[in-house]
Amino acid sequence: MNFIEVKDVVKQYDGHLALNHVSVNVPRGCIFGLLGPNGAGKTSLIRILNMITRADSGEVLFDGHPLHEKDIANIGYLPEERGLYRKMKVADHILYIAQLRGMSRTDAKAAMDEWLQRFNLTEWAGKRIETLSKGMAQKVQFINTVIHSPQLLIFDEPFSGFDPVNTELLKKEILHLHDKGATIIFSTHNMGSVEEVCEEIALINHSQVVLDGKVSEIRRRFSKKLYQVGISNTMKIDSAEGLYNVEQVEPSPLGGIIANIRLDADASLHDAIAHLNDRYTLAAFQELLPSMNEIFIETVSTQTQPTQ
Repeated sequence: MNFIEVKDVVKQYDGHLALNHVSVNVPRGCIFGLLGPNGAGKTSLIRILNMITRADSGEVLFDGHPLHEKDIANIGYLPEERGLYRKMKVADHILYIAQLRGMSRTDAKAAMDEWLQRFNLTEWAGKRIETLSKGMAQKVQFINTVIHSPQLLIFDEPFSGFDPVNTELLKKEILHLHDKGATIIFSTHNMGSVEEVCEEIALINHSQVVLDGKVSEIRRRFSKKLYQVGISNTMKIDSAEGLYNVEQVEPSPLGGIIANIRLDADASLHDAIAHLNDRYTLAAFQELLPSMNEIFIETVSTQTQPTQ
């Protein structure tokens, strides 16, 4: 079942068509990647989901019903442009936001203490926000986003400004929230993170959805018929006319070679493997699927802007 359904949404600003009949389905309990280049329309859609702005036409369903103001209590939004009250103390800031989200002070205090401990910020609870490093302030904003245990979490470039260690920590916490049942919309330009954490994606370009589906299926859909072959009984491999071309060869640390071969357009994988087996001792064989970064670049670069 879909937790979020965006149906044929249109949004226009002063003659600029930000969203052009966009439809997106986010399954319940999914980590969903909302992707696209700058200016594609992602932020416009995120603002509509948070009811910061409203669609000109179309419909958004939240857990099966039309999105309503009361649903905002079940949404946690971490915007790309962070914002904290710098003169407030860390604990006061978190408790203030939590109570705005409808939590009692007692529940908010218990949840805050747990999150501060998870992020090693307990000793900073009484410090002003302005004394924190950028990374620590980012963690406080993350806590503000998730403290009320919302059903839907929307993270816009959540790893921006984090070093690799804290990026992994934040990624772990996002996966933990997913395991607890949250539905997560994840907007980022980091395609490595998309491959690592997202189950499904929608790619928006020029205000329209140009690619969507499960990450694993999309990578297979963009297959380049490129395979990696491990061969243990030789240091040389030749291309086979009508079957495959050898594109790269390097020594294997286990002996023999590792080669990348690309099947010809009309070649059968079965015939290619049979040909290799007749001539070499195969130690490994796997398809090298394109990365999401490669797919992103290919899809965006081949899209032309639609006539508005």
